Amino acid sequence: MVNFLKLIRIHQWVKNIFVFLPIFFAGKLLDLNLVINSFFGFLAFSFIASSIYIINDYVDIESDKKHPEKKNRPLASGKIKKSEAIIILLFLLLFSFSICLYLKSWTLSLFIIAYFLMNLAYSFRLKHVAIIDVIIIALGFLFRVFVGGAVTGLPISIWAILLTFFLALVMGIGKRRGELINANLTGKTRKALDGYNLQFTDTAMTVISTCAILCYIMYTLDPTVMHNIHKDIVYTSLFVVIGILRYLQLTFVFNKTESPTKVVYKDLFLQVDLILWIISIFILKYSI
Repeated sequence: MVNFLKLIRIHQWVKNIFVFLPIFFAGKLLDLNLVINSFFGFLAFSFIASSIYIINDYVDIESDKKHPEKKNRPLASGKIKKSEAIIILLFLLLFSFSICLYLKSWTLSLFIIAYFLMNLAYSFRLKHVAIIDVIIIALGFLFRVFVGGAVTGLPISIWAILLTFFLALVMGIGKRRGELINANLTGKTRKALDGYNLQFTDTAMTVISTCAILCYIMYTLDPTVMHNIHKDIVYTSLFVVIGILRYLQLTFVFNKTESPTKVVYKDLFLQVDLILWIISIFILKYSI
């Protein structure tokens, strides 16, 4: 069971919480029907994302065997056989599309299929193309938000879409920066890193972080958002700025090379900031 959970990367499912953003930002968290639909969307997306992780691991078995950490992955280590991985993959695809049929949402099905095909292209070719690789990662987060909108029927602010894209892009480039540092230490690199260096990643992260902050501020100043949540939501920008500064500090000052998901899991500062941001939204929406 432990190896199965590692194979489907269940710890990565935290990323799929982005599916709940439409009901969160619309102030509809107390609408049980929308919450249930969002949960089904979360499951459908989690299953399809896990199927992509299996395909990635299957394709990279030989290279993963030579990696100091990735060699311990279930497929690379031989703890799960190739045939077993294929069976699990087929079940994940079945579960994901069964949810689409249950919800009778063609829009959800289209987003799921588009995400799957995009990541197939990423796994076999595009992950080796600098800039395109991180753009696809960022688009993956956008698909999560679109799935949340598809299963709830809620409109999504253009500023929320841009914010999601820029934040995901910052994290994607931050991950590449960490890989560059590891490559400099170990001497082992890969083709996509040829299109990056530390100066480029540092500049890109600074510029895109600024764009993300501006998008969040514009989002909070949107009349519809102010009406749905509260006119003072702009003050929650404080937590967004602090969170981004903390991530940049971890990246530039402390050279944290873990994936963004691991950073969130491990860093108490970011966890507290995120919780305070969520609480502030709740207070503005439901208490004031």
